[in-house]
Amino acid sequence: MRPTRPGRPPLGGTGAPSRKLRYPSGRAGLDARRDDRARDHVGLPDVLGDRPDGGRPATQGVPGNVIDVETKDTTALSDSELAEMADLSAAASSGYEVGFLSKHREEWVLVTQAREDGRLVGYSFSTLERIGGTPSLLVGVASFVRGPAPVAESALKTVMGDLFRRAVLAFPDEDVLLGTRLASPAAFRAFAGLEEVVPRPEHKATGEERAWGRRLAKRFGVENSLDDRSFVITGDGSPAGLLDYDPQGPAAAAPAEVTALFATLDPSRHDSLVGFGWAMAEDLAEGSLPH
Repeated sequence: MRPTRPGRPPLGGTGAPSRKLRYPSGRAGLDARRDDRARDHVGLPDVLGDRPDGGRPATQGVPGNVIDVETKDTTALSDSELAEMADLSAAASSGYEVGFLSKHREEWVLVTQAREDGRLVGYSFSTLERIGGTPSLLVGVASFVRGPAPVAESALKTVMGDLFRRAVLAFPDEDVLLGTRLASPAAFRAFAGLEEVVPRPEHKATGEERAWGRRLAKRFGVENSLDDRSFVITGDGSPAGLLDYDPQGPAAAAPAEVTALFATLDPSRHDSLVGFGWAMAEDLAEGSLPH
């Protein structure tokens, strides 16, 4: 039987306690936890489809071209870097302009940039904070090169990998919630390797999970636009901060059951989904995320 996690507040509560689990310390506890996860797995790897690299860890784009990553305080971001980020987004579905990115430079703490041979292939604005006591990694804005799919996935994995590395430094020995907004099925790859991802196919969200959706929507400043049953955020026609990952090519196609989660979104309104999942403490410590 899976060990009971510490309780969280009821619906409408203002916070949620840490997700430290009560397993034995050392190797015995790690093995017990892995056994429980294998029996009661509720992540997303089974619905993400085949990876364009055949399942191998994606640390490079075009063979021989290593993707480098840098994370720094957003106050250190220059205007020329903002312009470069806007150029990358112009080719993506988000179409973020310099003014939009400049605003988010003020709203978020960290900026992460991934480069292949000096060319920007992905970036994110994020923060590490506690929401009602729960360790959280929030990605407010992110954008990645549209294609080809192997380069795009390498960029996504490189950025997310660096964010998870910082999460374990900020919150050692704790599970960390990853929260963001999504507008394309392919963006679910950001949750690869995480547990209890919501929303997910064939899963009816619990009251507790719906409460988390509301907490995140409030943190993103869109609490009045959220349907907490479908996790859809209705847009107002202006660009919305989200994790924009939508590579090109057949290898990037998401399974039908994931695509169905986005069926009611209206791109002209800039609708999105609020989504979250749990990065487990041992995966963070081992540096195995994203899978």
